[in-house]
Amino acid sequence: MEHSLGTLLPLYSVIPFVGMLLSIALGPVLFPKFWHHHFGKVSAAWAALLAVPLIVVYGKQGVDELLHLLIADYIPFIILIGSLFTVGGGILVRTSLKGTTWVNAGFLTIGAIVASWMGTTGAAMLLIRPFLRVNKDRKYKAFMVVFFIFMVANVGGSLTPLGDPPLFLGFLHGVPFFWTLRLITPMAVVLAGLLLMYIAFDKYYLAKEQKEAGLALASSAGDRAVAATQNIANEGSAPEKKLEILGAQNFILLAAIIGVILFSGYVKMSEVSILGVHLGWQDVIRNLVLVAIMVISMKITAKTVREENEYSWGPILEIVYLFFGIFVTMAPALAILKAGESGALSFITAAVKEPAQYFWITGALSSFLDNAPTYLTFFSTALGQFYPGVAEGPAVAQFLVEQPLYLLAISAGSVFFGAVTYIGNAPNFMVRSIAEESGVKMPSFFGYMVYSVCILLPLFGIVTWLFFL
Repeated sequence: MEHSLGTLLPLYSVIPFVGMLLSIALGPVLFPKFWHHHFGKVSAAWAALLAVPLIVVYGKQGVDELLHLLIADYIPFIILIGSLFTVGGGILVRTSLKGTTWVNAGFLTIGAIVASWMGTTGAAMLLIRPFLRVNKDRKYKAFMVVFFIFMVANVGGSLTPLGDPPLFLGFLHGVPFFWTLRLITPMAVVLAGLLLMYIAFDKYYLAKEQKEAGLALASSAGDRAVAATQNIANEGSAPEKKLEILGAQNFILLAAIIGVILFSGYVKMSEVSILGVHLGWQDVIRNLVLVAIMVISMKITAKTVREENEYSWGPILEIVYLFFGIFVTMAPALAILKAGESGALSFITAAVKEPAQYFWITGALSSFLDNAPTYLTFFSTALGQFYPGVAEGPAVAQFLVEQPLYLLAISAGSVFFGAVTYIGNAPNFMVRSIAEESGVKMPSFFGYMVYSVCILLPLFGIVTWLFFL
């Protein structure tokens, strides 16, 4: 939305967005059966509650903005997420490894490392299913998936524009591709802290499982109890380790996805108008190629591979339905933020002056809003703070040299805080859905936030103290 509309929208226009968030948070807990069957309708209802008044009050301007939101933002988002989900779901990793503490720590570490180079969504979709399979005999698994979301689906994507959408936006606006490698130190601090805490959690739950299995064995010395004990036996007695990858041709398609994303960022072509929305041909080509890659992946991957991978369309359909409501209803909040001191949330943008404030405000809003436009909002706010009236190109060049700490704070906040809620980053939802399809009872929206607030916020406080004060 343009700044002009953001200056006109009242603060109560964000009520449908708040309603959408509360529905996601409370629906599965208070009305689980209804939510499971009708969450798409709930999402559409909140979207309509925002869209109809917007069109009635602002007429063509409201229609244009909704079309721009859907054509320029929502559809490309779904296409990208869908392509990564489809290609990642076509890669089957077979292994005889068992879910010991150190095997799981290795999964999380590898996932966090590759996330910056194949995207948090790509890394999450590649590894979540084998991660769940090696832990199929573990009783307590929800905490494992939570740490997977923290490390692989979010913090690990900090180092390149391929890792997370906000960094890609920065790249499109003049930040050099490898500039974000400067985030390696704060990222390492957070990942190291998370890994140490994961090891402590895993050892605690593993000991609890072994104790419970021992009690079961004592009460009934049957073969099933013996097998349960053996499945969670000592880490030093793991079976012979074997690794086999099927559907490896999808790695070529994964590389093609990365290539076409880079193409759309580097190449500037003429524009085309779609229902009045202007898109560069490079973006149209990217979207078409990503759809083609999805089709190719489905064609060249054996059906048995996807079946063994427990691949289904459920998680991506949940993203399609819920994020439609999220994208539409959050539009006023983003528009008001972009209006800066002329908008109803001027008290927020006016209060942000220091790197630590940029880190926490960008992060807090990225936890609930789309982190890409939130990044861009505060990126623009910082440019206006230091270089008012200067064209974006020269301003960005000066900003990178003279005030790099501010951009580091904005970048870290937008990526790190995506882990604070299920809606902070798209792969969070997909990982949760895949885990639930595999039988893992995941925490509710607020239950997940108990983990994130208690674990992540203290780590972010340490990052603030070390790097942004």
